[in-house]
Amino acid sequence: MSVLMIVEVEITNNEMYSEYVEKVPEIISRYGGRYLVRGGKVTSLTGNWNPEKIILIEFETIEHLQRCFESAEYLEIAPLREQSTNSKAIILEGFLPRD
Repeated sequence: MSVLMIVEVEITNNEMYSEYVEKVPEIISRYGGRYLVRGGKVTSLTGNWNPEKIILIEFETIEHLQRCFESAEYLEIAPLREQSTNSKAIILEGFLPRD
């Protein structure tokens, strides 16, 4: 069953984050992930949630997602994200993909 990873990102260092953005898609793809949303305009509907950037990634299984983010190649570039953003991430399991 597919899983979704939702990431909220506030960029604090554009140059460093750009380097991360250049490198991460290949790693995501290698582990079967695919971007459903990667940035774009965010419009707040209720409450005071007003994220700068939202990223939505689909993986075939939770194991694929875990292998991706625990892989040596991802761990090598993770400091670029960690040092250039304030971010939060959640995983949604039980997601039913569209037919």
